[in-house]
Amino acid sequence: MNLTTPVSELTKVGKTAAKRLGYLGIHTAQDLLYYFPFRYEDYRRVVLIKDLRDGESVTISGAVELISNRRSFRSRKMVTEALIRDHSGSLRVVWFNQPFIGKALRPGDKVYLSGAVKGDLLGAQMVSPAYEKITSRETTSTARLVPMYALTAGLTQKQIRFLAQQVAPLAEQLSDWLPAKILGQYDLIPLPQALRGIHFPIDEAALKKSTERLKFDELLLLQLQAEDSRKNRLDHSAPQLTFHQSALQEFVGRLPFTLTKTQKIAAWEILQDIQKSTPMNRLLSGDVGSGKTVVAAMALYSAFLNGYQGVLMAPTEILAAQHFASLCRLFSGLPISIGLLTANQVSTVILNGAQRSEESLSQSINGERSFATLRMTVAKKEKEGFLKKLAIGEIKIIVGTHALLSEGVHFKKLGLVIVDEQHRFGVEQRKVIKEKSLTTSSQTSLTALSSAEERGTVTPSPLQRRGQGEVSQSAHFLSMTATPIPRSLALMLYGDLDISIISELPPGRKPIITRLVEPAKREKAYEFIRAQVKNGRQVFVVCPLIEDKQAGAIVAPLRGGGSNDKRSVLSEYDKLSQQIFLDLRVGYLHGKMKAKEKDGAMEKFKQGETDILVSTSVVEVGVDIPNASVMMIEGADKFGLAQLHQFRGRVGRSIHQSYCLLFTDSDSYRSSERLKYFETHHDGFKLAEKDLAMRGPGEVYGTEQSGLQQLRLAKLTDQGIIKKAREVAREVAPDIKKYPKLLEKIKEWERVVHLE
Repeated sequence: MNLTTPVSELTKVGKTAAKRLGYLGIHTAQDLLYYFPFRYEDYRRVVLIKDLRDGESVTISGAVELISNRRSFRSRKMVTEALIRDHSGSLRVVWFNQPFIGKALRPGDKVYLSGAVKGDLLGAQMVSPAYEKITSRETTSTARLVPMYALTAGLTQKQIRFLAQQVAPLAEQLSDWLPAKILGQYDLIPLPQALRGIHFPIDEAALKKSTERLKFDELLLLQLQAEDSRKNRLDHSAPQLTFHQSALQEFVGRLPFTLTKTQKIAAWEILQDIQKSTPMNRLLSGDVGSGKTVVAAMALYSAFLNGYQGVLMAPTEILAAQHFASLCRLFSGLPISIGLLTANQVSTVILNGAQRSEESLSQSINGERSFATLRMTVAKKEKEGFLKKLAIGEIKIIVGTHALLSEGVHFKKLGLVIVDEQHRFGVEQRKVIKEKSLTTSSQTSLTALSSAEERGTVTPSPLQRRGQGEVSQSAHFLSMTATPIPRSLALMLYGDLDISIISELPPGRKPIITRLVEPAKREKAYEFIRAQVKNGRQVFVVCPLIEDKQAGAIVAPLRGGGSNDKRSVLSEYDKLSQQIFLDLRVGYLHGKMKAKEKDGAMEKFKQGETDILVSTSVVEVGVDIPNASVMMIEGADKFGLAQLHQFRGRVGRSIHQSYCLLFTDSDSYRSSERLKYFETHHDGFKLAEKDLAMRGPGEVYGTEQSGLQQLRLAKLTDQGIIKKAREVAREVAPDIKKYPKLLEKIKEWERVVHLE
């Protein structure tokens, strides 16, 4: 057996168990070695039976005197009863629905039993304790600090511990990738010792040492990536975009609203950055509706004033079209050209500096249609003309989707790239849009990147490329996200990435009233929704799935396991349109619809032709329907607080009082606690912090585009370890080639982890 041995070849693992382990991401012995416990039960205290006390969690050591199976009189459940004796007395033990124990244990067997003691009129007893026969082998489930693992349906703690014990010796096959100098300097134990100790620690001190070492590993890799990104940025130059104070003051003065304090601070930080010769790499994090677009517009306008082009890239056509419309409004009256490019749309508006009415501006954007619908049949000749204007610099500000990454898209003089909802773009996609601004012959082509991605190869990181005569100049880069990221998490993830936070909402916004609706009050909620529609308002209904058939295919690898019974868009649409709201106009929207169908559904809703829109999370960002006043969320327990906050932000965007109604079929105390917290808190950053505390960063922010998938142990509270990891990263990064094992680990890590 070695680290690559499939789990199916381990002792007592059949096809079914291997499949279940696969749900947990465990496919090889090494996967199992890195599948860490999430807590421990302390069963080290072994006591005599005569000394047992009600409510204690302890271990006893004794011999089986009697054991038998029987069925309970009423429920007909299988009950296993045993009598255990040591030299001080006897103890009654009972297990439910585990008849195999009656065969596994025989009178005379010496055993450890660990669990809680319960007292009654007949004395002490244990109900469903963990048990192990006393042999020469080390125990895994009794008489020690016992590891507890996250499970899926059909697997038990005892099974995972048994398998972890099998693979624990394989830790010795792992070569420690940290230099001995660092291990000694920071009092870190060797990797094999840490991996054994995290599963089966002998005491708290050993557990602490193991945990610290493995947390340090996770955080060091993140900090090395961040340090590499920072140093690579310093190796390049960027256009210095001069601050045109009077022009920007005039732009702000023409806005129909007043900027909030944090909008002004964020804008100033960005405008300061783009004046420097080092490429800006800043994250703009703002709550739902906080006004990030106008801050982005100020940066784009500054690029234009300096003779450069600016790009705003969005993950969906709906969001791109909305940004295009917003920028046309914001720049109305200024001599600037704005273009839109998606897979199905090209559009150009040339503003000549005259103040124009919204009606005429809307018509110039797309004939007689509204801002909302920008779709048109794109003839090849028409698109070629658009791309030519782009390449010769006639179009100054460009809004688009992934279509901007196409090989035929070129810019004349690109000075600023803004990516909205940056976590929705892959690392290679973000790299492509950045490198379209590079000015040397060593620029990486889209074709090369695409073929590399198809082959599964990874473009070398700057740590590996430094000194190879890379690019001399690149555009400034700004990421935007509507998912509030607490500064502490952002610092841990992104290291030296600069962060601007818009933490206020525009004045005049009414707080959205949020309610967790009990199942018994569902009908009353429907009546409330009907009343809102009768008053001229509209309603969003969000569901976790598209079709019912998806539910049966999902097995959640969560603690407790079980299948997933999320409500679906199509079944909810059928119910609402055919049973509940026969007198109202109900539509639906989901990500698998064709682009034309999605646009049609959204346009009908925007134009007020649909009263209720049933949707998946496709409406999470970028959808602006001021007339919508109710957000109804089915299966609310299946979403994180940060995502629920995104949904809630789709309403409350006008003078109308708005509401968010949460529905759940879960009776979990943990889910109820989260949703009740959401009821009473509206600050996106506080909600994100709560989500982090309850669910962990990987669940809150996803794992596809960051190192979060590697943060199995590290937490925000590990400030001391974070500091150590940052110190080591800064020490070794300049001479990374001196540490070949560390460099190999970085390469291995980069194959699966993406970090901005």
